[in-house]
Amino acid sequence: MSESRTAWGWGLASIDEFGQTLDVWYPNLQWGPVPADKPRHGFDSLASDVPDARGVTRKPVFTVSNVDEEIADTADAYLRLHLLSLRMAQPNTLNLDGIFAKLANVVWTNYGPFNPATFNDRKADVMAAASKPGSLLPCVNVEVLSVDKFPRMVDYVVPSGVRIGNADRIRLGAYVSEGTTVMHEGFINFNAGTLGVAMVEGRISQGVVVGNNSDVGGGASIMGTLSGGGKLRNSIGEHSLLGANAGIGISLGDNCVVEAGLYVTAGTKVTIYDKEKIAAGQPLQVVKGAELSGKNNILFIRNSVTGTIEARSRAKTGIELNSDLHKN
Repeated sequence: MSESRTAWGWGLASIDEFGQTLDVWYPNLQWGPVPADKPRHGFDSLASDVPDARGVTRKPVFTVSNVDEEIADTADAYLRLHLLSLRMAQPNTLNLDGIFAKLANVVWTNYGPFNPATFNDRKADVMAAASKPGSLLPCVNVEVLSVDKFPRMVDYVVPSGVRIGNADRIRLGAYVSEGTTVMHEGFINFNAGTLGVAMVEGRISQGVVVGNNSDVGGGASIMGTLSGGGKLRNSIGEHSLLGANAGIGISLGDNCVVEAGLYVTAGTKVTIYDKEKIAAGQPLQVVKGAELSGKNNILFIRNSVTGTIEARSRAKTGIELNSDLHKN
């Protein structure tokens, strides 16, 4: 294995009654060669070979992953997701091909993960155990947070210097840089995130990154690669704004703005606004949105009189976020 691309660490795995790994939590991970005298796991007080009321045991696992190779198993998949949320690897730098096949579908609850096939029966067992006199279980009710392959990030990793309005909307494997504020409707998928101070009020899809001092407005959307099967990874550069309820299927460079409510895809016909050509009575150039992908200093608007989507040149001073708002 390449030492620089090898990550390792001890994790605590939840194993269901069928021997299936539901999740693995890695408090700490390391890059580089595994030491000959690998450290102890430190999970003695948490590990248990006796199934709890969920039918789940907890076992320490030592995982070594070459992150450029195929994902080996569930423990390896969780290690790579932790690397992202721990900010030890940026989005699109790890091999995550086939990750869905390596993750179990899980009922995520306030009591931890359950196997969906046995949840109804096991829920009753947990409630009965919690109702016993002297029980240390926190409450009788079992609250279901989601049924999914990916858990909430904050149940495993809480990055420093961030604000998150709704923890349910940030998946494990999200990369959330210091200074980022994610409002209640903001969403960040795995293998996606922010590369600096940012405001997130819209959706950052898988594979998408948002640059320093940029703003994803309320209800805005950035096309990812999962549902459409595409390979192109879109991004937003620095000091750019994706307006409220706007969307992009292309990348934005630095110092760009997409006006509220406007969706620009790779095939969108965009007119290049040019005052000199207009004054001379010359036709304006029309291009597909893909030809403007990643270019800097562009304002995308819809002409409110003609309905034409226009690309106008912007000054090279981009937007500025409220510094007080992002002192997290």
